[in-house]
Order: sequence, then structure tokens, then C-alpha cells
Amino acid sequence: MKIIVAGDGKLGSSVTRQLSLEGNDLTVIDLKESVLESSEGRYDVMSIQGNCAAMDVLNQAGAKTADLLIAVTNSDEVNLLSCLTAFGMNPHIHTIARIRNPEYQEQIYRMRDIFALSMTVDPDRQTAVEMERLLKYPGFLQREPFAHGRVELVELKIEKGSRLCDVVMKDLHRTVNCNVLICTVVRNGSALSPDGNFVLKEGDRVFITAAINELSTLLKNLNIITHKVRAVLICGGSRFAVYLTKLLQRSGIEVKIIEKDHDRCEYLAEILPKAEIICGDASKDFLLEGEDISRYDAVISATGLDELNMIISMYALHCGVPQVLTKLGRGMEVNGSIISSMNLGSTIVPKDLCCNSIVQYVRAMKNQTGAALAVYSIAGGQAEAVEFRIDDTCLHCGEPLKKIKTRKNVLVACLSRGSYTEIPNGDTYFQVGDTVVIVVSGGGVISNFNEIFV
Repeated sequence: MKIIVAGDGKLGSSVTRQLSLEGNDLTVIDLKESVLESSEGRYDVMSIQGNCAAMDVLNQAGAKTADLLIAVTNSDEVNLLSCLTAFGMNPHIHTIARIRNPEYQEQIYRMRDIFALSMTVDPDRQTAVEMERLLKYPGFLQREPFAHGRVELVELKIEKGSRLCDVVMKDLHRTVNCNVLICTVVRNGSALSPDGNFVLKEGDRVFITAAINELSTLLKNLNIITHKVRAVLICGGSRFAVYLTKLLQRSGIEVKIIEKDHDRCEYLAEILPKAEIICGDASKDFLLEGEDISRYDAVISATGLDELNMIISMYALHCGVPQVLTKLGRGMEVNGSIISSMNLGSTIVPKDLCCNSIVQYVRAMKNQTGAALAVYSIAGGQAEAVEFRIDDTCLHCGEPLKKIKTRKNVLVACLSRGSYTEIPNGDTYFQVGDTVVIVVSGGGVISNFNEIFV
């Protein structure tokens, strides 16, 4: 596909990286020559320096013949104008825009066709939704839903003294006494695909697929005690904090926000009258001690600095806070092995959430039949979980898995048929209408379900 990426910042770079790996014809536009040189050096892309909302620049980028424009600059207005201009030049082009300003949400929804938008992404809103889901189910570091929420892929860290320490994979069921499947293990920063003789060790991060009703049983049988979240402390008063506070307050959860900018505090107090707003610097331990950080069920580190968020999270865990969530702007591709070795609770990367949504849309454009229903990057980008619906074009329907050869780096993780969910074994078979979750490791890309077969 011929794709234009307008804006080469954190999100733009992530999108460029993933889509270039999948063999798309990419052109990247940005005002800064230095960032374009970096992308050209790392990926197989063409770059154009200039204003991506200008018709001349879009014309140089090939907008008249492009299949898709992804506008992810730091300006909502530039993103909207870029999409509108590209559509005026090419009425067949698809457009995706990053829109962050909450004031635009309602009018964009109502005027979607006028703005010529195929899709919008909002990292702040998506991050708030993801964190709310984690807070509703304490105990897991990451949760990704499949099959309309009936199946989840969750992440756990094996702590010292855990019942999973030194367990051989073939004995897993006897240990946890519930129907789950470990798809991927991250050890010392590297993602591994465990076989039956693989031994789990302290410090491993494991990614587990299970039906939603098995998750509470898993936590109980592993002696992971969780408590309902009633009070949350958010460090940083960004747009994300506003979205999350509104979501949490709907569930009756008490929220306190610490923000150092006085004007921003006044704004937060006005739009969030039921939340407690503290004007102060969350990097100061005396402030966190004065707010009695240890009494909170969860602490969320969401300032504008990754390093500060890490420090706050480590301090919160040191103080005994049961659940800690860390918002990271750059993600695991920067010093990934160092970050994965640090105890930061759950780490959420907004640009990765948006990138997953964009990649899913692109794959659906490529494969209208058999396209992925959901795509999630896991294990610091070293593996991918993908959900497909089985239709009459899918191969090997009705054949048991033990008679089918699949690619070496592909694991069939879960199958759903109506309300029934199954962790696959050798006798499991697909039929039309099923939804199937697969996990791909080693940097492979599966765009169509039939690609899993040898």
C-alpha cells in the first residue's frame, strides 16, 4: 500500500517503523530535517521536508495516488487540514488523524464526513480507558481484550515466592488448577516462546491467555490478593488525567490529582469539582508523604517526563501501594531491557495504543476478507497478539490442530465459539464463525489468518 505519514514525532515514528516492516510504500513528511534523516536511516522510506497541510507538499508526497494518509503531527488543526486537503486532491484516499483536544471531539463525530476522516486516534483517551480497565482488575500488569471481552491476554510478573517459580510448563495446569495458556515469557528483556519443558523463573514476565471467568480463579490459586480500588492518586494533571478521573468517578472511586502548575490546577478544580486537586511537585517525597501515599489503592505516574514517572512509581511501590501504573511517552524501544528490569508496576505507552489501532486499520484495508479484528503489541514489541474471525475462505476448517502444520513462530492461543471459549489442544478445530487469537513472536507479521499455515 502507498501510505503517507504526516508528522515524524513519537507516534509517527512508531507507525512508520511498524508499517515499513510490513512492506508498505511509505512517504514521511515533517518540518524538521533532522528527524526525517533519522527515519530514512532506520527505515526504508522516502521523506519530504515541509508543511504537511500544504497542497504542494502533499502533491510531492504523492497524495493523488496514495491509499492512506496518517496525520499525526502535534497540531490537531494541521492534522485535520492535512486530511481535508488530501481528500480534496484524491477522493479515494483514506485518512487517519490524531485529535487530542477534547473540545473537538463532539464536532468531529458529527462532521466526520465533512472533515473526510476515516478514523481518529486520541492517545490520552485511549490511555485512560486502558488504565481504567487495569484498575478494575488489580493483579495484572497488562490486559488486552478479545472476543468482545470474553477472552483476555494478561501479563503477570513472577515475584519471589510465587507458586509459578520453578514450575515446568507441562505441569502448569496442576499448579494453577484452571484453564490458561502461557503464550510468551519475557526473561532478561528477551521474549521467549515456552515449550513443555520450559521452566518458569523468578522475575519472568508471562503473558497468559484465558477466558474472562478464569482470571479471578488464576489470581486466587496463585495467592495474589487483590482489593477493590476505592482511592486513586494521579501525579500529573494532563488531559489524560481529566479523562481518567471522569471514568473513575463514574464508578464511585475517590481521585486526587497532584499538579505543579497553578493555572492548570485552577482549571482542573473547575472541570473536576468532585476531585481533590493539590498544587505541588510530585517529585518531592515530602509532598507524597504529606498526602499519605501509602493509603491509596493505586498511584498513577503521568507527568510529562518518563524519568520522573519511573521515580514516582518506584517510590510508590516502596511505600507499599498495592497497584502502580506508569505512563511512558517513549516506550520500550528506548533502553527497553533497562526498563523491563525495573519494578514500575504496569507500564502504559500511549503511542503504542494508537499505533496498534492504526496498524489494525491498515491491515483491514489490505485484506477486506480475513482481516484482523484486533491487533496488540506485547512483550515490548517483540510479539504480537492478533484476533481473526473464521470465514469460508479460511483453510483447514473442521480439521484438528494436531493434523495441521503451522508456522514455527505462531501459537494458536484461544478459540471462541459463541459463548464457549477454549484453550486449544490437539483435537481443537476451527469452523466458520469462530474467533481465534494467535500470538506471533520473532517479529513476524500475520495479516490474514491463512498466513499461519505452512
